[in-house]
Amino acid sequence: MAEPLFPAASLVTLRARLNALPGPDEAAAGAARTRQGNLTKPPGSLGRLEDLAIFMAGWQGKERPRIDKAQAVVFAGNHGVCAQGVNPYPQEVTVQMVANFRAGGAAVNQLCRASGAELSVVELELDRPTGDFTQGLAMSEAELLEAMMRGAEALDPAADVLLLGEMGIGNSTVAAALAHATFGGSAADWVGPGTGSDDAGIRRKISAIEAGAQRHAGLLDDPFTTLMAFGGREQAAICGAVLAARALRIPVLLDGYICTAAAAVLARLEGDALAHCIVSHASAEPGQRRLLVHLGKQAVLDMGMRLGEGSGAAVALGVLRAALEAHNGMATFAEAGVSGV
Repeated sequence: MAEPLFPAASLVTLRARLNALPGPDEAAAGAARTRQGNLTKPPGSLGRLEDLAIFMAGWQGKERPRIDKAQAVVFAGNHGVCAQGVNPYPQEVTVQMVANFRAGGAAVNQLCRASGAELSVVELELDRPTGDFTQGLAMSEAELLEAMMRGAEALDPAADVLLLGEMGIGNSTVAAALAHATFGGSAADWVGPGTGSDDAGIRRKISAIEAGAQRHAGLLDDPFTTLMAFGGREQAAICGAVLAARALRIPVLLDGYICTAAAAVLARLEGDALAHCIVSHASAEPGQRRLLVHLGKQAVLDMGMRLGEGSGAAVALGVLRAALEAHNGMATFAEAGVSGV
């Protein structure tokens, strides 16, 4: 790109820079597709593993893509909408879980170690929750741009793949609000139990989203004003990281519902802004499957997971590594002296 996306003085500046987002290397993808057709197996017999290898080839610009450095980032934020009783846990849990990540005690720590990803956590003003979106904007333009820049700055330009996750009490309500604002339907279509809300808690989530949608009706036709209206800092940071990765043609593994809902607001941008993203898993949160339909994407895994933290992305990384091992390490028919089929 001619200039970096961030810092950006305004959303007008950021939008202008997005016009230069690159696409995949079609020649590299074509070469990888040809290689797949010459490997010692019936064509298509490895299913999505073949598709994943070709996808990686296109974005890395190499017939034989590699994952030498897998970077995992968990963004953490707190939310003003918790004042509406949308979560059974206090926001102090966000701070406590960040400490758990740093101490290596969370699920994502173990899964990243198993899959070979380097994990870091980025705290986003945990002592200052965003605004309650039922009462006003969640973030100002300046706050949104700052959070997006923090996300972009977290990206290691040397990464071969980026895994994204989140932590934040109340953020399943934020995810449902973003999905509702982006793709429509009823608020109830997008709301699930999150960390364990009962029926009364789910009704409070729906009421909060409906109130927010009514208050911010004039802001829902643009991805960035939608983030200002409803988003948390961690959702904005995810979007910043996704866009920064696209600028460098680094493939992204999105985690489950909350992470996917955050990135999904970017689907409104021109140029298929999520073309470099893989959805790691079909979360047990009911809204995730609706998101997959709207985004036209198929999740890599469907294992009933709904933890967040980037846990699904870490597991999916193992599948992605397997796809590249097969793609790069298998012999061709000619190399193996086997008659082609």
